[in-house]
Amino acid sequence: MTDFFANIPTITYEGPSSTNEFAFRHYNPDEVILGKPMAEHLRFSVAYWHSFAWQGGDPFGGQTFERPWFGDEIGLAKLKADVAFEMFDILGNPFYCFHDADVRPEGTTFAQSQRNLEEMVDYLAEKQQSHKARLLWGTANLFSHRRFMSGAATNPDPDIYAYAAATVQANMDATLKLGGQNYVLWGGREGYETLLNTDLAAERAHAGRFLQQVVEYKYKIGFKGAILIEPKPQEPSKHQYDYDVATVYGFLKDFDLEKEVQVNIEQGHAILAGHSFEHEIALATSLGIFGSIDMNRNDYQSGWDTDQFPNNHGEKALAFYEILRAGGYKTGGTNFDAKLRRQSLDPQDLILAHVGGMDTCARALKAAVALFEDGALEEARAKRYAGWKSPEAKAMLSGSLDQAAQRVRDQGVNPVPKSGGQERLENLWNRFI
Repeated sequence: MTDFFANIPTITYEGPSSTNEFAFRHYNPDEVILGKPMAEHLRFSVAYWHSFAWQGGDPFGGQTFERPWFGDEIGLAKLKADVAFEMFDILGNPFYCFHDADVRPEGTTFAQSQRNLEEMVDYLAEKQQSHKARLLWGTANLFSHRRFMSGAATNPDPDIYAYAAATVQANMDATLKLGGQNYVLWGGREGYETLLNTDLAAERAHAGRFLQQVVEYKYKIGFKGAILIEPKPQEPSKHQYDYDVATVYGFLKDFDLEKEVQVNIEQGHAILAGHSFEHEIALATSLGIFGSIDMNRNDYQSGWDTDQFPNNHGEKALAFYEILRAGGYKTGGTNFDAKLRRQSLDPQDLILAHVGGMDTCARALKAAVALFEDGALEEARAKRYAGWKSPEAKAMLSGSLDQAAQRVRDQGVNPVPKSGGQERLENLWNRFI
């Protein structure tokens, strides 16, 4: 045991009336909802990078956090893992996620970095044997080091592509060994800043082939989990190749990967792309590529990805409603890709941030379930599209443009617009949140 979280109790459910800040008011992991425990609906995960590796910097200021495990030594990496699993126990969350750079020191060569990773994977495997938390997904950091300043799979230098391939291979092996349920590719630098020095067609082709190679390797090593892409617009590159769900789906279709790869959708990225979180989830589920989510929020007065913990259950409820409509998670989960504010220095801040986020999501889930069970919204949606169930409408879709147009001439079709009833449905929704 370490003393980092000394005197912080294990967080338990005490109900909405509790005034204990170190307790859940809404997240009751054992409460059965729609036939399964709340814990299985939400599948909470802690992000290793923001909770343990991030030092508190932002674009305008450097490190503010002082953690006893900060440093480039393997012993400190193991201390970090000790603290991480103590936090997982305190929160009772079932999963965690990491990049390779989060859990192992960077070596001076690839071989040294891989040896460090392998040693830390063995250590994490030991931790998993004595603790409940398991790996939701692993990923490779292909964006922080200066070698990736012009991208990884999309880099103009083929040696960088090879280095990225070796890094991903090592991390897929690590994810497999730790029993990870997914493997994520986040293309933080897979984009460009100016066409003046960019061969867009070549970069996109290289990114597509790289993803095909990842899928091929998945089958080679017998990895049973899902391969996920995380859409991200703009930041840090001006033009990202994985801008949003629709862009990713077009990319997957081009490279015959739409049956092989799903998406990990982040709230903050959805907003930066000009969408809502629920839109991106609903689109992904309708396209059959929904996998998992990164839960956070942005500051709406800032124009960048602030990665704050969620604190508005009404904002998240429609997202969980769409996940429920799709049948819930399969291998995915609710990963807190969220970080403390740079002024929140204390260990209890890290615990309380997650407590608040977990309660917010639980409250959002309960609102979504209540509306789902009520059925009024689904009934209204079905009624609005009921005309498409008629034989004439179905025939029109399977026929030609000429045949559709002929209906108007033969039957004197003269449609009268019908209200979409948006405000009425918004009032309905507000009754549940």
